[in-house]
Amino acid sequence: MTVPMAPTVHSAAEASAADSGSALDITQIQAILPHRYPFLLIDRVVEIIRKQRIVAIKNVSVNEPFFAGHFPGYPIVPGVLIVEAIAQAGGALLLTEVAGRDGKLMFFTGIERAKFRKPVVPGDQLRIEVEVLAWRTTAVRMGGKAFVGDKLACEAVITCVLVDRPAPGTAASRSKMATGSE
Repeated sequence: MTVPMAPTVHSAAEASAADSGSALDITQIQAILPHRYPFLLIDRVVEIIRKQRIVAIKNVSVNEPFFAGHFPGYPIVPGVLIVEAIAQAGGALLLTEVAGRDGKLMFFTGIERAKFRKPVVPGDQLRIEVEVLAWRTTAVRMGGKAFVGDKLACEAVITCVLVDRPAPGTAASRSKMATGSE
């Protein structure tokens, strides 16, 4: 769930929106997450309860780049990308709590009990609900569900770890990112 990007300046309005439980728009999400198109998989946050829960929206467009090959003539969102969207929503929740988040990345450490119940196709709107199951200073376990309307499309339990962002372009940074170690 990591793509190194240039650090972003955070505004007081973004921090306030996350703290108050109000919605976040795409600009505020980009101030929190390092992901960018075509790999930013949440468009809006409609609910945040600090350290507990987040609800995010992904509008699925026929123009998504993965539809060119998955599958021609019968486009379906790859299940792994739905799990990634769950992780990104969880990351948006967690990273709002991290001081100096521009210098940090969240790495997947596990995916458990992933189930795919309904194909997600162009025109669908995914509602991604993530709840914190366990929270430690540098690690988290979250349960996530993705719905289309009232139908469950995907669910999974994911674990992530918070790591320092290595200096860009160094061999050490690529090695650390590949292994998640220091």
